[in-house]
Amino acid sequence: MRLTLRVWRQRNADTPGAMSTYDVDGISADMSFLEMLDTLNEDLILRGDDPVAFDHDCREGICGACSLVINGDAHGPERTTTCQLHMRSFDDGDTIDVEPWRAAAFPVVKDLVVDRSAFDRVIQAGGYVSVPTGAAPEAHATPVPKAAADSAFEHAECIGCGACVAACPNGSAMLFTSAKVNHLNVLPQGAPERETRVLDMVAQMDAEGFGGCTLTGECATACPKGIPLPSIAAMNREWLRAQRKAGRG
Repeated sequence: MRLTLRVWRQRNADTPGAMSTYDVDGISADMSFLEMLDTLNEDLILRGDDPVAFDHDCREGICGACSLVINGDAHGPERTTTCQLHMRSFDDGDTIDVEPWRAAAFPVVKDLVVDRSAFDRVIQAGGYVSVPTGAAPEAHATPVPKAAADSAFEHAECIGCGACVAACPNGSAMLFTSAKVNHLNVLPQGAPERETRVLDMVAQMDAEGFGGCTLTGECATACPKGIPLPSIAAMNREWLRAQRKAGRG
């Protein structure tokens, strides 16, 4: 395959960026999108040019580091992570636009790499449970209803890639935050911090500069792990409940 790539190049968050055009040849349909970018970078290095900076880690669809907007879609045309997107999803001769996540809370580090530490701070605000000291409790000491376990597992699948933010026209992080809140709030182990968790994590999300949610649904469409849109409504109910209990509603 021969492709034309239009790639966003930007030295840092304080420097204006622009699209640069590159031709790549000899691309196999079985390559992943990141392997194709590796091929481009090999050519750039051999020519003495600066390679394109992009984020990645596991390359197995687990870590969520491979955050790219491809032809206007977060992670590309398939509902998967960029590292699991293969070049057979494109045709010979295609022109492909490659950009970083675009959100005020995700400043560009370089080229296609953005700083997603805002997500870390949202989790730090309340994404934990009380753990008493001493020996580990028995596995069946705290029964968990199957419906609660299923819901917790569903929300725990969120890998924090940020595709929901990149796809949202408002740059909202509601789907990510709701996944982290609901994951713990449905479990008995998360009950002690149930109210403070949702209040603190939503407050931190707002403080990070993420946009407001207008339920357009693009976040759930782009999510590679299928976190459902009703997760946001569930978190809103938790937030209202906590507000009333704290006497703020």
